[in-house]
Amino acid sequence: MTDRPRARRSAPRPETSPAPPAIALRAQSRQWRALGDIAVLRQRAADAVQAALAVAPVQPCGGAELSLLLTDDKRIRIVNRDWRGFDKATNVLSFPAAPPDRIASSPVLGDIVVAYETVAREAQAESKTLADHFSHLVIHGLLHLLGEDHETEAQAQRMEGLEVAALARLGITDPYADGELIEPPPASSSSPHAATPDQPPRS
Repeated sequence: MTDRPRARRSAPRPETSPAPPAIALRAQSRQWRALGDIAVLRQRAADAVQAALAVAPVQPCGGAELSLLLTDDKRIRIVNRDWRGFDKATNVLSFPAAPPDRIASSPVLGDIVVAYETVAREAQAESKTLADHFSHLVIHGLLHLLGEDHETEAQAQRMEGLEVAALARLGITDPYADGELIEPPPASSSSPHAATPDQPPRS
């Protein structure tokens, strides 16, 4: 009896990770130069985004576009007033482009807006570096775009846990070590898809 030639098995294909989000970064305020030029800011933001995606339960479409606007207190106050009905500056605002159940198929993630003066004040008050606080707020903003929120204590604990895990990947210590939770945002909102931390960095 002769052996039949065995069918050749093709080598397993290496798993490829989806393309990271394409970050469209715009520095609207020159004050952000305190962290470096545009290339440095883009890289720091990209690192924060990758750290957040590494722990996020929901993943975006490969190569989805993410808009990051680095602005100042004056301009973010206008955005906060016009879109959320709160006439005050804040540290970060997030505007998701798609609801949670459509994130994985949406070519656009949404917009994150960060205000320099508020971020700088918070970093100084909490004895953090401006760079670390900026990274935290980018992570926080991105998690909002991916459907995370902190309107209840359970949501806040879950979101904080994700933030701490993401920050650890960047070598940044737990900003919630004091045990405080993110405070729930005010009840009214002009836009159901707009989200923001309520205090620094839970502004």
